[in-house]
Amino acid sequence: MSEESKRREALIYHAKPTPGKIKVVPTKKYATQRDLSLAYSPGVAEPCLEIEKDKNNAYKYTAKGNLVAVISNGTAVLGLGNIGPEASKPVMEGKGLLFKIFADIDVFDIEVDTENVDEFIETVKNIAPTFGGINLEDIKAPGAFEIERRLKEELDIPVMHDDQHGTAIISAAALINALELIGKNIEDVKIVISGAGAAAISCSRLYQAFGAKRENMVMLDSKGVIRDDRENLSSEKAEFATHRKIDTLEEAMVDSDVFIGLSMANVLSPDMLLSMSNDPIVFAMANPDPEIKYDLAIKTRKDVIMATGRSDHPNQVNNVLGFPFIFRGALDVRATKINEAMKMAAVEALARLAKEPVPEQVNIAYGETRLAFGKDYIIPKPFDPRLIAEVPPAVAKAAMESGVAKEPITDWEGYQDKLRERLGSDNKMVRLLLNRAKLDAKRVVFAEADQLPVLKAAQIVYEEGIAIPILLGRKEAIEELMADIEFDAKDILIIDPKTEEENDRKNRYAKVYWEQRKRRGVTYYSAQRLMRERNYFAAMMVNEGDADALITGYSRSYPSVVKPMLELIGMADGVKRVATTNMMMTKRGPLFLSDTSINIDPDTKTLTKIAQMTSQVVKMFGLTPVMAMTSYSNFGSSSDLRASKVRDAVAYLHRYYPDMIVDGELQTDFALNGEMLKDKFPFSKLVDRKVNTLIFPTLDSANITYKLLKELNEADSIGPIMMGMRKPVHILQFGASVDEIVNMTAIAVVDAQQKEKFEKEKENL
Repeated sequence: MSEESKRREALIYHAKPTPGKIKVVPTKKYATQRDLSLAYSPGVAEPCLEIEKDKNNAYKYTAKGNLVAVISNGTAVLGLGNIGPEASKPVMEGKGLLFKIFADIDVFDIEVDTENVDEFIETVKNIAPTFGGINLEDIKAPGAFEIERRLKEELDIPVMHDDQHGTAIISAAALINALELIGKNIEDVKIVISGAGAAAISCSRLYQAFGAKRENMVMLDSKGVIRDDRENLSSEKAEFATHRKIDTLEEAMVDSDVFIGLSMANVLSPDMLLSMSNDPIVFAMANPDPEIKYDLAIKTRKDVIMATGRSDHPNQVNNVLGFPFIFRGALDVRATKINEAMKMAAVEALARLAKEPVPEQVNIAYGETRLAFGKDYIIPKPFDPRLIAEVPPAVAKAAMESGVAKEPITDWEGYQDKLRERLGSDNKMVRLLLNRAKLDAKRVVFAEADQLPVLKAAQIVYEEGIAIPILLGRKEAIEELMADIEFDAKDILIIDPKTEEENDRKNRYAKVYWEQRKRRGVTYYSAQRLMRERNYFAAMMVNEGDADALITGYSRSYPSVVKPMLELIGMADGVKRVATTNMMMTKRGPLFLSDTSINIDPDTKTLTKIAQMTSQVVKMFGLTPVMAMTSYSNFGSSSDLRASKVRDAVAYLHRYYPDMIVDGELQTDFALNGEMLKDKFPFSKLVDRKVNTLIFPTLDSANITYKLLKELNEADSIGPIMMGMRKPVHILQFGASVDEIVNMTAIAVVDAQQKEKFEKEKENL
């Protein structure tokens, strides 16, 4: 994609369909006049009066306790510099988005039009009663230091400048673990800090809090080593001025143990790295290009422990590991500030988490057999679902122990359960899916590439490294559309099965197909004719190993597309009926619904197979399947065949697959409402478990349910995911959106990865 195309796509993303990235959503009922009279006049007077009596009641009757202000004047926007308050607003909205999706914290972004420190502080103080916390962002030094210091002193709510402390907290956790791995003490190591901005100062101070000695630190700015004999130093730089008579980074690096890069790309040379002591630790955190490239560093020294700010290398120092969870813990105990004890607790929680066994969901997301504490894993991954249950409690406890918590927590287990529940409102599974696909992109044939949404999806998966597209359709039309959307990819294969230039391939495919079906009424001539049709041609590409997976169905009815797939691809060994499942991204988390597209009225045997196949798909996403077999009845309340077939399927699964967490027959509300289920049916295997999979008794019930969820609740859907096919074939819903096609392509890639892995395992037996 050209730079101009990227620019336009970014602008469209922020402008359409609604400008911006965040919005305000009501949390109370507002349907009736009674609701409105409670929400506003006259009912609203009652909480106003209670708050007048005691300002702390604002936490009880308003959203204050879960509301953070992201405040900036736009004077130091990452990579852009001093662009002003209005221009910084997209960045602040983005920060608000991260607060919401990682920790379920609501945000108002506020851009202040002043560079005067006193004016800025006064503005924030005047609006502070609205908020439970203040996150300062992208404010230039040295003013940023004074702004944070004074606001922390003068306000009674948590205040943190993430640019200063975020990198410090994450890198400190990484440093503690790296030092443990190599057996060095933080009190003894020599540390070189390249950069002297807000983040560098905060990192150095936090490392000292954990035992690093100031006399063992050398800090550099754009002029070189910060020495104590240099004139006109700011108080922050003077704090870390060295008495050593050295001037350059090259001199500072000799025999050093740790390099902290918060400066600019490529300032650290291989020779400098070689001059460090044994087992050097290098955190090259300049973004997007580090102080030394990761590959160059590990090639230069095999004993180096390396971290960067990038997601495509191990040990990413990413602020999103810190600020959402630190504010979450601070808000939940109504802390009056974020102090050193709370920051250190976050460091220790992150360091500790990296040493614990990694959930399969995380291993799958990053394409690892087993992530384990070591040189390439010294800090948790941003997608780790345990972060929200581990870091906020550590921060909250530190707030309580240091005397700044106004509402102490007593039920820590219950608190952690509530934190885990907060994860259900975002789309982490989609990010996990796309990330996993990128790790080993496969060749995916798009059978309808001359349809603009399909081609746009192919462009996205190509440019994002999710898949290697093969485009089927009228070549001239595809190339014209590619030019329109600036899809510039000379290496992409475009095939029109109807052209003479594809005759050799068509004849080869036709012969294979004819050999397979010549005793079922198929002639060689009819096989040749069928190979002119894209779905038949595409299916044979996958069968013959010319493609790894197939996406089709955008412009045709589902049944008309399923037929050739079953004829040519066929079902996997041991499967007699294929089925589909849809993964719905709901407020309670991912919810799998089966069978949404194939089996109209499955019998008992088919229902058991659908449950088994769905279980495997859920596991593919790193989740433990907790399955409810749904019906209009509960546990034998009806003897009708439509209920009894579900009951019989459950009995079969309980008998032959006792390790499966499945129960029924159950009405959907009982399946999804744990309290109702426990109250009425305490014997159920689903009690005290969160159901994430629903198996429906008929196609209409499953299909209607998933489309209702999609349209009424705006729940994103990934699917229908084909289950039981011999090869990775996935059929889109008629008229699927570009995002849905992209997600289904990622599914196809992951499916191909899984099938390839299975085949290799069979060969090794």
